[in-house]
Formats: sequence, structure tokens, C-alpha cells
Amino acid sequence: MSSFRYGVSLYSYTDDFGTVMTLEDAFDHVADTGSTGIEILGETSVPLYPEPPVAWIDDWFAKLDRYKLEPTNFACWVDTRIQLNRNMSVEEGAAQIAQDLRLGHKLGFKFIRPKFGVIDHDLTPDPIWEGAVERNLDLAHKLDLLILPEIHSPTPIRHPVTDAYVRFIERTGTKNFGLMIDTGIFQDRPIDHWGGGITDEIKKGALSFLDGIHTPVEHLADVIQYVPFIQAKFHNIDETLHDHQIPWERIVPMLKKLGYAGYLSSEYEGKRDPWVAIEQVRRQHALIRKLEDEYDAANGGSGNA
Repeated sequence: MSSFRYGVSLYSYTDDFGTVMTLEDAFDHVADTGSTGIEILGETSVPLYPEPPVAWIDDWFAKLDRYKLEPTNFACWVDTRIQLNRNMSVEEGAAQIAQDLRLGHKLGFKFIRPKFGVIDHDLTPDPIWEGAVERNLDLAHKLDLLILPEIHSPTPIRHPVTDAYVRFIERTGTKNFGLMIDTGIFQDRPIDHWGGGITDEIKKGALSFLDGIHTPVEHLADVIQYVPFIQAKFHNIDETLHDHQIPWERIVPMLKKLGYAGYLSSEYEGKRDPWVAIEQVRRQHALIRKLEDEYDAANGGSGNA
């Protein structure tokens, strides 16, 4: 029987972290959901990135042990336009990925998510991505890490960006590169927590994807073999455990049918008022666990029915 693993990204607590929430508090809130995994953003969560103090690293592992959590995904960036007068070279991109692979390994992570600079509104990554990643496949293998670019709205599953990643996997035969699905691609209702619905300002430019791109959950079958980790993006779950944008009632059964047994790592991206994220993450875990239990009960306890 396949069962999901549950985790939380510290991105969920963005405005709380460092203001009303310490790293210790964050660990406590993640563990309180019943999660076993913790996901961080390297440049945000790690002091003196990319060379954190030894004392901080020791404390990091002490917290992992105390709260019985394991590091899951180390989110990182390849800022291809960090200089406005030129793009980053393949060699520079490869060096950035290598740096994050080594730091992720030092902190006990199994996945890194490099976010490449993009060249259009479909989030097509800068062409250096392929050479930069390929130069790091041996290092990723040595460190037992997977490099996972994110399939993120407004890019659906059936798209040239996703196709290029799959071709790369097939061409290289690598086991150290895959896909990370962000469940925001399945959003099928507009985000309205700015008050009164989607405004004209929100509809402009790159933020137009906030209406939702309605990727069919059935398209997961096209790529699930390449997906070892899922960021469970969401925006608003009410007190009755109804999600106002993401169709978990369709996502959960599809993942179960496909035999997915990896992490669902909560990535809350809704209202940022103090403490709201804590309750929202709890609600998401309650909702997804409820749907998983219902699926298992209806299918004889098998996640592969």
C-alpha cells in the first residue's frame, strides 16, 4: 500500500519567520502537524549562506533529532540575470548548482530545487539550465541528491518546458534529476483573498496566472514516474476544510491511483497576517489526511487500486 509522506516548507511561514517565529518555533509547528519532513529556502533560512556557522549546523541537526524531522527539499536559485548587462554562463550556473548540492548534502537534504532565471511568461528556463545541470550529475550521484526543477504555474504538465526536462532524463539516463510538481498548477478557481475578487492590477503581466491554469489532474499520469517530491501549494482552506482554489478531492485520489508515496510538502501562499499560516497548514494536513483515509477505506486500504 502506498501512503503519502507529509512535510512542510518553511516558505509557508514567510512573514512570521524572523518576526514572530524563530527557527525553533518553526520546527515545533511543523512537527505539530504530524509531519516528518521539513523543507527550507537556502538563502532565506540559512544564516551566512552558503557557509553557515558550525554552531548553527550543529543546532540544525539537534533540532532535527529533537523534533524527529528529516530534511526534504533544499530550495535554491540560479540567478541567470544577476548582472543586467549579461547572462550567467553555463560554467557559472554549474558552479552555483554545485555549491547548493554541497550545502544541501551537508545539511542532510535529499533534493535540491534550483530555480533558474526564465526567458518568458511561460517560465521557460534560461537555456544554460541543461549544460549546468548535466555538469553536476556526477556530483549529485556522489552526494545521493536529486536535482528537481519545479513545474509551476503558469506552466502546465503538457508543455515544452516539461517535455524538455523529460527528454533530458531520457537522453542522459540519469537517476539524479527529476520533476517537482507544484500543486498550484491544478488551481481551478481565482484567488480572491485580496478582497472582492481578482483586481485589474492582479490580472496584468506575470500575475495573470493567479486566476488558475486548470491543469487536469489526469495529466499527472504523463510524468509521475519522474516525480519524487510534490510541493502542496495552497492559498485558503476554511474552517470546514474546504479549499477555495485547489481541488484536493481530485488530486488525492489521482495520486493514490498512480501509487505516489513521496512527500506532500505544504507550501502556503495565502494571507500573511501573523499566525494565519500556522492554522492554514494544520487545516491542509487535516484535509489531505482525511481524503487519503477515505480513499484507502473505499479501496480496501490499497493505494494502488
